[in-house]
Amino acid sequence: MDTDSPTQAAPADGRTETRPFAADVAQLLKLMVHSVYSDRDVFLRELLSNAADACEKLRHLSATEPGLEVGDAPFAITIEADEAAGTLAVSDNGIGMSRDELAENLGTIARSGTRAFVEALAEKADGTALIGQFGVGFYAAFMVAREVVVTSRRAGSSEAWTWRSDGAGAFTIEPAGDEAPARGTRVLLKLADDAKDYAKAYKIEDVVRTHAAHVPVPIFLVEAGKDESEPRQLVDGTALWTKPKSAVTAEEYADFYRLVSGDFGEPALTVHYRAEGRQDYSVLAFVPKQRPFDLFDPSRKGRIKLYVRRVFITDEAELLPAWLRFVRGVVDSQDLPLNLSREMLQTNPLLEAIRKGLTNRILTELEKLAENDKDAYAAVWEAFGAVIKEGLYEDPERRDALFKIARFRTTKAPEGGRSLAEVLADKVENQTALYYALGDSEAAVKASPHLEGYVARGIEVLVLTDPVDAFWVQTALGYEGRPFRSVTQGSADLDAIPLPDSADKPEAANAGDVAALAALVKQSLGDKVSAVRPSERLATSAVCLVAPDGGPDRRFEKLMSSSPNGLGTFAPVLELNPRHPLVKALAAKASAGGAAGEIEAAAVLLFGQARILDGEAPDDPAAFAEGLSKLMEARFA
Repeated sequence: MDTDSPTQAAPADGRTETRPFAADVAQLLKLMVHSVYSDRDVFLRELLSNAADACEKLRHLSATEPGLEVGDAPFAITIEADEAAGTLAVSDNGIGMSRDELAENLGTIARSGTRAFVEALAEKADGTALIGQFGVGFYAAFMVAREVVVTSRRAGSSEAWTWRSDGAGAFTIEPAGDEAPARGTRVLLKLADDAKDYAKAYKIEDVVRTHAAHVPVPIFLVEAGKDESEPRQLVDGTALWTKPKSAVTAEEYADFYRLVSGDFGEPALTVHYRAEGRQDYSVLAFVPKQRPFDLFDPSRKGRIKLYVRRVFITDEAELLPAWLRFVRGVVDSQDLPLNLSREMLQTNPLLEAIRKGLTNRILTELEKLAENDKDAYAAVWEAFGAVIKEGLYEDPERRDALFKIARFRTTKAPEGGRSLAEVLADKVENQTALYYALGDSEAAVKASPHLEGYVARGIEVLVLTDPVDAFWVQTALGYEGRPFRSVTQGSADLDAIPLPDSADKPEAANAGDVAALAALVKQSLGDKVSAVRPSERLATSAVCLVAPDGGPDRRFEKLMSSSPNGLGTFAPVLELNPRHPLVKALAAKASAGGAAGEIEAAAVLLFGQARILDGEAPDDPAAFAEGLSKLMEARFA
């Protein structure tokens, strides 16, 4: 337990003394227990952190004060669990506390011996790493204990004292009996009825590994009633991420990955480094091979654990953007302060610097994986590509870096794995844009008539089926000077890209005849369409619907119009294939005149057919069915 210098003399006769807490503790402890901490497990973290501080302080002082000899016993923290008695004790062989130090440190809320100790060392530069800066963590013990008994002997002292309180507003201090440690502090918790699980070994192990697995002092567990001759070691006093990479085995990495991820497999990528300079922090992070169950949790929270000088703070700090939320691991900062509860950090420029550095490093490592092990990266992208692409929309500053690691299914590579650089390298002559097609599924996209003209010309089209695709393509300016263009948006602009000589190119209808047909169809459909025009994008289908020039992509428009406060719909453009036999026949009738009635009936069918090909029902199912029936009667009657 941490200490500070005495400020009040003890009674000369050594009698038991009762003192009030130096604050309105009844109310303050209630606030501490029920408001400051949201997770009861942290009480053990606080006690272990204090014990580690006490050991680290004695290690430092023993080097400068001859009277404080450490001896041969190595520093250690021992947890004693007695399930039958309902008690839990945390002991250390650190610096310990005198009587007045017990009164001052445990009787005044928010006083911290560690804080005073660090301030005393402010002019020194020996790098002593101490944790527990605020002096309130000890009181978290009252979340689980009906009574707390602290017995302590300061190093180098012959006297030991016992501090006792039920947290109701007062405490007692008396000479300790034979149970006093030779040096250091023992904190005994008499557990409340609803906290008896904390005396069970499995619960203690879980809390220790979650909250204090890497304090700089070994932690041992002793279970009352067990025949084990030696205490069981839970923590070895080292942190894996503080070791150099060359000193860590693949098995150790895998074991630690399983601990922080809950995944029984092995990671696809391990990122282990230490940043030094303006900020000093260590990182050990992992990219899984498969999706965690909460990947698409609406909260989109990350799962990076934040430590400060090897003390667990929180796993809710936003150390990575939401689009990297699948990354698991730890960040341990030497510079960040701890806030009052050690649970939430206030806005801090150091934290922002760590976030930026860590995000950039993860992207760099993913790019290296993509270059050096394409199969491994393909598995990563298959699992997390839909999430990484959220960054293309949310993080425009890193869009260029994300484009380097993005992989796509295309009309030429249905299995995926194509980079934008590869697609651009295979562009055809006179191609000025990167084309994409949005849809609910790959099958739906490839069945779309909008692709026909592009495929016929050998143009590779990105097949985008994730919901986020409809958003990032709207905001991305392009790649390497080539804009992104939807195959369903505006004019196809394919005139400059001729069909290959080997392509089957049926003769097109007379342009004047098609214009006459388009005028009659537009007249028949009215405001249902914004225009009717001949198509360059169609090769085998008779008709299709596209977004007007300057209008949103058809898929994006549907997504936005379906939201509660979304955009309204735009009247689409109906495109006619001048090489299709049906369109040529109708164009000839329109040019000959006197076929307005037939064209009007055909317009209903053409428009309904285009909507079906677009994944929608005819706007007037009854009229469409009636027109189809009449057509069938004329054909088969």
